[in-house]
Amino acid sequence: MTQMHRYRSHTCAQLTSGNVGTNVRLSGWVHRVRDHGGLLFIDLRDHYGITQCVVDPDSPAFAAAEKLRAESVIRIDGNVKARAEGTTNANLPTGEVEVFIRELEVLGAATDLPLPVFGEPDYPEDIRLRYRFLDLRRETLHANIVKRTKVIASMRRRMSDIGFAEYSTPILTASSPEGARDFLVPSRIHPGKFFALPQAPQQYKQLLMVAGFDRYFQIAPCFRDEDPRADRLPGEFYQLDLEMSFVTQEDIWNTMTPVITSIFEEFADGKPVTKEWPRIPYDTAIRTYGSDKPDLRNPIEIQQVTEHFRGSGFGVFANQLASDSKVEVWAIPAKTGGSRAFCDRMNAWAQGQGQPGLGYIFFKDGAGSGPIAKNIGEERTAAIRAQLGLDDGDAVFFVLGRPEKMYKFAGEARVKVGLDLNLTQLDQYKLCWIVDFPFYEWSEEEKRVDFAHNPFSMPQGGREALETQDPLTIKAYQYDAVCNGYEIASGSIRNQEPETMIAAFEKTGKSKAEVEEQFGGLYRAFQYGAPPHGGAAFGVDRIVMLLCGVQNLREITLFPMNQQAEDLLMGAPSQAEPKQLRELGIRLNLS
Repeated sequence: MTQMHRYRSHTCAQLTSGNVGTNVRLSGWVHRVRDHGGLLFIDLRDHYGITQCVVDPDSPAFAAAEKLRAESVIRIDGNVKARAEGTTNANLPTGEVEVFIRELEVLGAATDLPLPVFGEPDYPEDIRLRYRFLDLRRETLHANIVKRTKVIASMRRRMSDIGFAEYSTPILTASSPEGARDFLVPSRIHPGKFFALPQAPQQYKQLLMVAGFDRYFQIAPCFRDEDPRADRLPGEFYQLDLEMSFVTQEDIWNTMTPVITSIFEEFADGKPVTKEWPRIPYDTAIRTYGSDKPDLRNPIEIQQVTEHFRGSGFGVFANQLASDSKVEVWAIPAKTGGSRAFCDRMNAWAQGQGQPGLGYIFFKDGAGSGPIAKNIGEERTAAIRAQLGLDDGDAVFFVLGRPEKMYKFAGEARVKVGLDLNLTQLDQYKLCWIVDFPFYEWSEEEKRVDFAHNPFSMPQGGREALETQDPLTIKAYQYDAVCNGYEIASGSIRNQEPETMIAAFEKTGKSKAEVEEQFGGLYRAFQYGAPPHGGAAFGVDRIVMLLCGVQNLREITLFPMNQQAEDLLMGAPSQAEPKQLRELGIRLNLS
C-alpha cells in the first residue's frame, strides 16, 4: 500500500462524487464549525477551496474537534461519503460530498481572532491592514489577488506572443526633476549623494530603443512619493510598460488595442467589452464629456447652447455672456429626469460641491418648466429642446463659465445624472483612446508655460511648431487609454531629435545646459542615431481593480499601505539606527 503524504492526499477543492468510499487526508484552515445536534460540521479551507467535514461523538477525533477555534490549521483523515439528498451545495466543487473524520491533528492553533474571516463583515481598515495575513484569507480578497496574478500572466503571454521581449531596468537610478516626488535612497559609498527609485522606466526604455532593441515590455514597479487616493496607492504601483521603434502612434494603438481588449474579455466574466476603441481628441472629450477620462457607459453628451441665452431674459447668464466673450453655456441633457424633485436634488448637490447652483428646465405637457424656461420664453426653450432631442419627462441642466474653469464640474454633473437616473450601463467595459493632448499648459503657480504631460513627447509639427506656433495651441503625439472613467494607460511618440528636445524644454524656461545636465543620458544617446520610437504604460493595478469590480486599489493589492502611507503590518516607515545614519553620513534635522 502506498504511504499517504504527511499532510494531504487531496486539496480542499478536489473531492467529488467519484471519490466516495475512499480514505483521504486533507489539511487546511478551520473556516467555521457548526454543531448540528451532536454532529460537528467543520468547513475546511485551503488556497483551492472548501470541503465539508463531519465528526460524530463516536469518532476518536470528536474531543479534539470540540475544542477547535476558527482559523486553526488542522490535518484530518477520513472517509468520503455522498451528502444526503437535499443537502448538496451546487456552489462548491466539493458540494456533493463530505468527509467523515476519524483522525484529527492540530498543526497550527489559532488564538482569538482580531479580524473575522468567515462572512467577511466590514471591519476598520487599520485592523485589516495590521492583520493583513488574516484579511488575505477572506474569500473575496483572496480571489482578487489570484485574479491579479492571472491577469499579469496573461499580459506577459500575450505580449510575448506578438514579439515583445521582457527586459528588466534598474531600480536604483537617478532622481528625475520632472513628474512626481521621488523616493530617495542615500548612498553609503558616495556620502551626500542619493539614488532615486524610478517613477517609471521612461528614460531606460527609450535608451533600449536607441540601443537597437525593439518591442520591449516589462511588468514594471514604479515608485512615487505621492499622496494616496482610492485609485492610486502611496509608494509603489505596477505598469505594463512597453516601447517600440520605427512606429507611428497608429501602430501603437493597433498593436495594443487587441491585447488589452482580449485581457478584458478573458477576465470580464461575460460582460461586454469594446472591440473597436473610438479615438477621441482631447478637446472633443472635454467639450462632450467634461473629462479627459470619460465614462462611455454613460450615454449623456454635453452640448454647447450659448446662443440660446445670449440677449435672453435670463439675466444671470445673459449678463455674463455680454461682459466676457470667452464665457459659454453648456447643457447636460437628462433623459427621464423631468421632475422638479430630481432637478431640485441636482441643484442641492451642486451647492454641496461649492457651486452657486445648477440651472435647469424640465419638460411636461409639451412645454418647459422652471425659472429659466419662464425667463427665456417659449421660443428659446423650444429651440433648446429641439437641439437636445428632449421629450416630455426629460430635463436639461446648464453650466455657465469659461470652459477651462467649468468643464470639470460639468463632467461631474454628467456622471451624477447618468448614475442617478440609471442611464449609465454599469455591467460592461467601455474603452477608448483619448488623443491629441495639448503639449503645453499654463502654470498659474509658476506664471509660465509647462509641459501638460510627458516632456519627452514629440510635438505635432515638430521643431517648426515650436518655432512658429503659440505654445498653448501645440498638440502632442500623446494619448491615454481610458476605461469606464479611469485612465488605464498613457503613452506617446517620443521626441528623439536632440535640438527639438532642447527647443521644447526651452519653452518651459530650461536652458540647454540644464537639459544636458538633468537628462544627460538621453540627450547624449540622441546624438548617435536614435530611431523614431514610442510606447505606453498600462496601469496593472487599475486594470485589475476594474476587472474585480472594486473601488479601491487596496482590494487588489497584497500588502498595501494605509492612507497615511504607512505599512501597519511591518511597521514601515521606521526610524533608522544611529549607526546606520553615521554610515550614510546623515544627521537628522526634524525641527
